[in-house]
Amino acid sequence: MSDATITDLVIPSRADAEDGADFRAMVELSNRAAEIDAGIDDLSDTAEQVLPNWLDQTDRLRRGFVARKDGEVLGVAMITTATAEGTSSAELEFMMLPPQAQSGVGQALLERLEQAAREIGRTALMTWTLHPATPAGERALTPATGWGDVSPTALSDLLAANGYLLEQVERNSILPLETPLDAVEVRLAEATAFAGPDYRVVTWTLPTPAHLRAGYGSVIARMATDVPSGDLQIDEEIWDEGRVARRDAKFLAGGHTVSVAAVIHEPSGDMVAFNELVIGADPAGVTHQGGTLVTKEHRGRRLGTIVKCANLLRWQDVAPDSPKISTFNAEENRPMLDINEAIGFVPASYAGAWQKRLS
Repeated sequence: MSDATITDLVIPSRADAEDGADFRAMVELSNRAAEIDAGIDDLSDTAEQVLPNWLDQTDRLRRGFVARKDGEVLGVAMITTATAEGTSSAELEFMMLPPQAQSGVGQALLERLEQAAREIGRTALMTWTLHPATPAGERALTPATGWGDVSPTALSDLLAANGYLLEQVERNSILPLETPLDAVEVRLAEATAFAGPDYRVVTWTLPTPAHLRAGYGSVIARMATDVPSGDLQIDEEIWDEGRVARRDAKFLAGGHTVSVAAVIHEPSGDMVAFNELVIGADPAGVTHQGGTLVTKEHRGRRLGTIVKCANLLRWQDVAPDSPKISTFNAEENRPMLDINEAIGFVPASYAGAWQKRLS
């Protein structure tokens, strides 16, 4: 049992503020833990990129807890949940190195997060673990979906011991950007011809133009209902134009550049597919894919290929020095994985989605 003390995380007004030491330690621990568990260094953040999501909690509540002993930060954990009335789920995140997950620090932080969830009336808790791309071996963990498996880590062992169930496995894939994208141009042309004249591509770089905010919000909202999620309890959320503008502002405040490619269904005027590519302040950093979705009613028309390829080709001008794109997809999402593999994405690591329902 750990004898570390646990206190609330102080949210600084600036990433470099004097009272931001614990916040900066949280981000550094997160980066180090991700590199150890996933076996790659593609998933790093900076305190400047992360902070805007903590400063504006209009739509999502964030609360952090710091485990410390003799002045040293041993671990940080956070709970995130939608602020909308009727929300029942919350997401947990742990920023600590494997020895602390085993030492009792992890257990203490987990218990504090569950207490916080009960205090705000959340009953379905979800969290994610990172895993290397190497074969899982004898102790392979298979999710409830039956798709994929992962190798155990100190954090996954802690979660399993506390009644969390592995519900889903996601594949993290990367696309090196050093090679020509001639094949992407061909696939875009083929998919556009297949989709036909009812579908039109629009692209923009954040902030979102005012006339596109409503449609953009509508497809972001469908991420809660139209993406394979196994038995994870994901609450539906409302995305109006104001929420889209707030999300854009947080990306920009964190120094991100975000390119969006979307498809408009001309007969209805609805936005029915989108893809986001995101990079931080470092123009030579890793590009991350944000959301990608084709609404259920418009699947089978190669719109996923269209938005991915259109945005990828646009990205050559937006962030020409980025070496690779990183993306996550559920292992059972075979249609999207087929698109990725055809473009040239290859597996780099995996993530496990865990859930516990509080009684």
